[in-house]
Amino acid sequence: MVVCLGIPLDENSSFLTGTSEAPKQIRNAYNSDSSNYWTENGINLKDNANWKDLGDLKLSSMPAAFSEITNEVEKQVNQGHRVLSLGGDHSVTYPIVKGFAKKYPNLNILHLDAHGDLYDDFEGNKFSHACPFARIMEEGLAKRLVQIGIRTYNNHQREQAKRFNIEAIEMKDWKDDTVFEFKGPVYISLDLDAMDPAYVPGISHYEPGGFSTRQVLSVIQNLNADIVGADIVELNPKRDVNNVTAMVAAKLFKEILVKMI
Repeated sequence: MVVCLGIPLDENSSFLTGTSEAPKQIRNAYNSDSSNYWTENGINLKDNANWKDLGDLKLSSMPAAFSEITNEVEKQVNQGHRVLSLGGDHSVTYPIVKGFAKKYPNLNILHLDAHGDLYDDFEGNKFSHACPFARIMEEGLAKRLVQIGIRTYNNHQREQAKRFNIEAIEMKDWKDDTVFEFKGPVYISLDLDAMDPAYVPGISHYEPGGFSTRQVLSVIQNLNADIVGADIVELNPKRDVNNVTAMVAAKLFKEILVKMI
C-alpha cells in the first residue's frame, strides 16, 4: 500500500514563502477535469486499491513540526506502507527520511534538484530548505545519495559533497541515456526546480538550464528500483501561471505513484 501525505510547511524557506499551499494545489490538479487518472503505462489510479490519500498533516510551528512529520512517516512505514509526500519546501525531506531510518538503515536517495541543498546552515538556519541533505548525510540516514540536475554548486557545497561522498551528475554533464542501479530500497526526492523554469513557472527559485518535463518522466519511468518513499516539493502556487506547474506536479505524482505501486 502506498499512502500519500500532504506536508504543508514552508517556515524554512528562504527568499519566498508559499509552498505550504502546494499539497492542495497538486490535488486539485490531479482531480482536474482537464486531465484523467490514467498513467502512461495504462493504469487507472482513480479507484485503485493499492494507494490512499491521508490528507494533510496538521502541523505545529517549528521545531515541533519536524518531530510530527517524522512520527507520522515512521508510523506509516511501520505499518508496511510506502509513503509519497507532497511538500512544502525541501526542508521536509529531512524529517521524512528520518521516519524511514529505523526500518531502512541502508536507504538510497535519488535527488533531483537545481540545488545541492547541502549547506551546513543557511542564513543561520540549520534546518533551512537549503540544508536537508547535509542533515541527512551527517546523521547517516542514507547509505548513498545521488544528485542529478544540479547547476548551482558553490565551493562550500562541493566540499560538502566530497565530505559526504555524494555522487552528483551536474546538469552540464547530463546524458539522457543515464541508467541508475541501486542495491536496496530507494527514496526519490524531487524538487520541481530540477526542471527548467520554462516548464515550471510556479517555483520560488528560477534556475535556467534544467530538465524538461519529459526528461524527468523518463528518469522516473526507467528507474528499476524498489521505491519505498518519495517526495515532490517546492511548488509555489503564488508564482504559478494558469496552474501549469501544479499540472506538471500532478503528472509527476501519478507517474511516481504508479512506480511505487
